[in-house]
Amino acid sequence: MMSLSEIWKDLKFVSDLKEITASQKQILEPILYQEVQARELRRMRYLMRCSGIKKIKRIEDFDWAFNPKISKSNIMPYFKSTEWIEKACNIVFIGPAGVGKSHLGESLCYKMISEHGIPAIRISCFDLIKKLKKASNKYKMINHYASVDILCLDEVGYVFPQKDQANDIFQIISKRSELVPTIITTNLVPSQWGKVFEASTATAILDRLSLNGTFITCEGRSYRSKK
Repeated sequence: MMSLSEIWKDLKFVSDLKEITASQKQILEPILYQEVQARELRRMRYLMRCSGIKKIKRIEDFDWAFNPKISKSNIMPYFKSTEWIEKACNIVFIGPAGVGKSHLGESLCYKMISEHGIPAIRISCFDLIKKLKKASNKYKMINHYASVDILCLDEVGYVFPQKDQANDIFQIISKRSELVPTIITTNLVPSQWGKVFEASTATAILDRLSLNGTFITCEGRSYRSKK
């Protein structure tokens, strides 16, 4: 439980805490602590509404034994620390459909929101292209996705953006480069990105992602085959 002085500072009261009597402190502390908790809960709910996460996926529910070639030792450090966010480290999960790439990306976003209160957005490449196409102010939308603390762009490689849409995606990733981290999930190894983007655009995007980035290969069977 937070001390009254911490609560006082957090709630930004202008009056001097030293002027409060001991009996007043005893009454105020639990009331104000509940307010801090309620405020934090409201903020978490707001962040979840803005995150684009439809169904919560937790890393604790990831079945590492089903696909043992997926390196738990390389992935779990991102869940245990926020250092990668502070250093703007990009993460690219590569692998065939159904191996759990989206689960890893979404659960990492959820972990950072729920445990650290860090804003994160998960969006599929298809939905991003659709939003950009319909946007009344495309530049405002580009800046929105370019500035969020964590962006998880899911399912890159399953849709083929037009040239201007590909350029918009590049602008988002480029603006984020070295400032805030980007998570990508894709079924394509880097040498195949030219199938989705023009060669020059693919090279430019990969160049930005490679800067302070880690490419993690996810091999194995589709989890959907378990059902």
